[in-house]
Amino acid sequence: MFRRRTDDATASAAVLEKQSDTSQARDPQAKKGRPTPKRSEAESNRRTRVTVPKDRKEAARQSRERMRSEREKQRTALLEGDERYLPARDKGPVRKFARDYVDARWSLAEFFLPAAVVILILSVVRVPALQLLSTLLFLTFFVLVILDFVRLGLGLRKQLGERFAGQNTRGAVAYGLMRILQMRRLRLPKPQVKRGAKP
Repeated sequence: MFRRRTDDATASAAVLEKQSDTSQARDPQAKKGRPTPKRSEAESNRRTRVTVPKDRKEAARQSRERMRSEREKQRTALLEGDERYLPARDKGPVRKFARDYVDARWSLAEFFLPAAVVILILSVVRVPALQLLSTLLFLTFFVLVILDFVRLGLGLRKQLGERFAGQNTRGAVAYGLMRILQMRRLRLPKPQVKRGAKP
């Protein structure tokens, strides 16, 4: 019983040796175009490429440096619009089109926050007429912003359906509408198209 297992082990070892011999005798002009490196060479290359410091503090310092450089790349990408280093939520042609569609248009929603500040100041003043005016202004502006949201949202959904038919456009309309709420000069990634341009 034990002898059978040892026989199986020796047989499998012999098969592995044959396979390794055939893999070493592989023609270097095959599809890969280069011979397979020996295990010792591959391990030495791996060791030279990945140098993990033995000191814990040094490893933490290297990790912090790596994170800092990645954040810096993302920051410059947000300012310059470099697609390679943008955060995951801003990457891809669908998100880029949603940004360009929103940035090319005027919208009341981008002035909502400044207008809300002015209305809030008017409501604080203890003059009944100004308080009533601030309430009416707020309600009017709020309704207009909602209508503007609906107009831009429907237009963006239609354009996404035409340009990216069959692709995943989930979340792109909400992404564009959230961008509308920000003032143009404060938007990140920075707008890449001028107002009135066609994305």
